[in-house]
Amino acid sequence: MGINLIPAPVRVADADGAEPGGFPLTPSTTITAAPGTENTERWLRSTLGAAFGLPLAPGGAGTAHTDGGNGDGAHTIRLALDPDLEAEGYRLVSAPGTGVEITGGSPAGVFWGAQTLRQLLGPEAFRRAPVAPGAPRLVPFTHIEDGPRFGWRGMMLDVARHFMPKDDVLRYLDLIAAHKLNVFHFHLTDDQGWRIEIKRHPRLTEVGSWRRRTKHGHRASELWDETPHGGYYTQDDIREIVAYAAERHIRVVPEIDIPGHSQAAIAAYPELGNTDVIDTTALSVWDTWGINANVLAPTDNTLRFFEGVLEEVLELFPAGTSPFIHIGGDECRKEQWKDSAAAQARIDELGLANEDELQSWVIRHFDTWLTARGRRLIGWDEILEGGGLPTGAAVSSWRGYGGGITAAEAGHDVVMCPEQHVYLDHRQDGGPDEPMPIGFIRTLEDIYRFEPVPPGLSEEAVRHIIGTQANVWTEVMQNRARVDYQVFPRLAAFAEVAWSPLPASADRDFAAFERRLAAHYARLDALGVDYRPPSGPLPWQQRPGVAGRPLEGPPPNV
Repeated sequence: MGINLIPAPVRVADADGAEPGGFPLTPSTTITAAPGTENTERWLRSTLGAAFGLPLAPGGAGTAHTDGGNGDGAHTIRLALDPDLEAEGYRLVSAPGTGVEITGGSPAGVFWGAQTLRQLLGPEAFRRAPVAPGAPRLVPFTHIEDGPRFGWRGMMLDVARHFMPKDDVLRYLDLIAAHKLNVFHFHLTDDQGWRIEIKRHPRLTEVGSWRRRTKHGHRASELWDETPHGGYYTQDDIREIVAYAAERHIRVVPEIDIPGHSQAAIAAYPELGNTDVIDTTALSVWDTWGINANVLAPTDNTLRFFEGVLEEVLELFPAGTSPFIHIGGDECRKEQWKDSAAAQARIDELGLANEDELQSWVIRHFDTWLTARGRRLIGWDEILEGGGLPTGAAVSSWRGYGGGITAAEAGHDVVMCPEQHVYLDHRQDGGPDEPMPIGFIRTLEDIYRFEPVPPGLSEEAVRHIIGTQANVWTEVMQNRARVDYQVFPRLAAFAEVAWSPLPASADRDFAAFERRLAAHYARLDALGVDYRPPSGPLPWQQRPGVAGRPLEGPPPNV
């Protein structure tokens, strides 16, 4: 049919009685919204109305099937719910004389159907104002039945290494919604910056949200950016981001990284560190990259401090939008705990065998704390180390498939996000012009052939693979344009993996995806996305002379 949808829908057919042409959007087109679909009605009016200069006025119950008195409903977009459809599934029908009807199994399903409607209307539908006022706007006559493969279709954005202003975060929520992704993993804290206001601990942002300078490129680079870097989100900023996401049926997963990746917090409150090993008062927010030895002390004071942090986090991220809270748990170096008399005394007091079990004790403490408040803990796959991970805890499997396989077979829910496959900071090509090349080559086709469910899992374990996620670490992404370049167009390929019922990896029709993507580039252009062109980076996207860390050969399949 040539409608070039991304992600590809489950089924597309001609509408009954279809003929050449389509449903026109005109000044008399109305939107009729069933109870529960009002958010999508407002979204359609604000996006399509602005793009085409149309009022898209509300149509009441008496106008749902009328067209200025002719009774054929040809100028109405109807939004409806049908509980017999799967929760995020939808049916979109555009037929002669009946207008457009989007029916969802839930309000979310209606919204995803509206995203499809926008794509059907061409790239102009992605602009903020009309570029050809008065030109005909046709929705092709079609019948689409669609729904997602996975319930967790996510993107993680690291705003700790390089801060992304609030408006850019809102823009990314729109971009992931346009690709039918429904989880935004918000990496808010790390060694290089603390990005969320915590009122009871103001130094977290007064001190922890900025650093004096920044390593430019990979940590092996000799270059420095001497401009102080920082920023944070006020609590009202966070409330706005969460509300904006909720209107787009996106769940937000805030990450407060503990017990490693915590130098920014320790710089703000030195008592949180291992004070019997190093002079924590001498620490500042870290200005380079890598795995930092300065980790939280396993003390009661540290536990109470982060309980206080999380109390404010839970208030800012309501359970309806944020049922999961990410506590990191990755790359926690243990040297300081081995050298700390206080940490060793805690190990002895608890009857633990080693430092891995000490980290597990910290993770279990916060799992119990979050569970008592109606939330679920999720962490990187290192939280499996040391044993005893509570059944309700979920795992982000990042070091490969292995952690996710172990977790799923043990009954834990798993989000597959292996770095060898879906870390979008990894370079897209092996050419010399790739900016600050990091990691293995992960081409557009590599992402398209990524399979979230590894072979050999038991049927029960497969049910615990609740979804997949692409991760965007920003050490070498200093601004929005650099993030865009690394993320797009690969996120479009990832979105299809997460949504569409694709065949086995080797059998996927990448050439057909590329043909649809050719049309999708025009949508990204309309949205102002600085994606990597198929022919390679544009001159202003290159970063000559800035060292990266390219890894050669195929990534290990672990």
